Amino acid sequence: MTNSQNKRNIKINNKKFKDKIIQLSHGDGGIKTGELINNLLLKYFGNEILNKLEDSAVLNCSSKKIAYTTDSFVVNPIFFPGGDIGKLSICGTINDLVTTGCTPLAISLSFILEEGFPVSDFKKILLSTKKVLDEIGLNIVTGDTKVVEKGSADKIFINTSGIGFLGNNIDISPCKIEVGDKILINGGIAEHGTAILNSRKEFNFKTSIVSDCAPLSSLVKDMLSVSKKIHALRDATRGGLASILFELARASKTNINIYEDKIQVKKEVRGICEFLGLDPLYIANEGKMVVFVDRKDADKVLQAMKKNKYGKDSRVIGEVTEKGEGLVILVTELGTKRILDLQYSEQLPRIC
Repeated sequence: MTNSQNKRNIKINNKKFKDKIIQLSHGDGGIKTGELINNLLLKYFGNEILNKLEDSAVLNCSSKKIAYTTDSFVVNPIFFPGGDIGKLSICGTINDLVTTGCTPLAISLSFILEEGFPVSDFKKILLSTKKVLDEIGLNIVTGDTKVVEKGSADKIFINTSGIGFLGNNIDISPCKIEVGDKILINGGIAEHGTAILNSRKEFNFKTSIVSDCAPLSSLVKDMLSVSKKIHALRDATRGGLASILFELARASKTNINIYEDKIQVKKEVRGICEFLGLDPLYIANEGKMVVFVDRKDADKVLQAMKKNKYGKDSRVIGEVTEKGEGLVILVTELGTKRILDLQYSEQLPRIC
């Protein structure tokens, strides 16, 4: 979003951005770049730090521990039921941050735009991005914008980074998982992946499925307010619930049981998955947090989750049964057991 040449061409003002499509000149560091940054991006994200348009944001972090994450978003299509690539980028970054138990501090936001991309669509993305930022009370403090020739990208790609403060008394990590821990999740699974799938041109199922894309910082804050015995957190994005559980079981050298009748899958989601031969356990979510908590604190954490707007359908779905080689065992509704594993490849590419 900024570089030395950009800054020479930018004078803060409130002029209207008049171009209808993204042009190569919007990314060349000249007058058009200045118009894009000043008259469009700062319109949505302007704040005391970003308005300086410096190559690096200077933040006062004192001597506190810091959590840091980065991610890139290439979802197709860029607009889908329940969100768009802008909302997704902020929610995904926030959710990655808060798996450490940190308090988010600031986010960077960078765009790769394809020549010819409609400015009207860009404005929609910026607006939905701003709505999430306003909800969680965070600012964009730095970023970058590049424009590539038509055909060199697919409309728009977004890269983000996020940092947050971590209290000295918080130590959340897969290595902290213990035998007896209960496993919780804040609602139904596979809604994001199926919403994306249903938005693609080759599919046209008549459903009301929307993505679960949501920022979960308030949910994690509520959980941490009632328990100091939350051992691990992970947002179940690419690879879905099963892949996340497998990674955590392997990292903690424990075996896990999860119960099919406790895992919520909406009827429409299940129907699409069965029709296409997909397993909802391996389909991406963008608003689901998996929680490993000491069994003694499981109930009060569950009740705290249920009081949050993003956790009303929270459930206990499993438990850590023993030290082991990292097995994840699905106990079916019939009482039989199936060992889950990582899939060879993603069932649905470009879902985030």
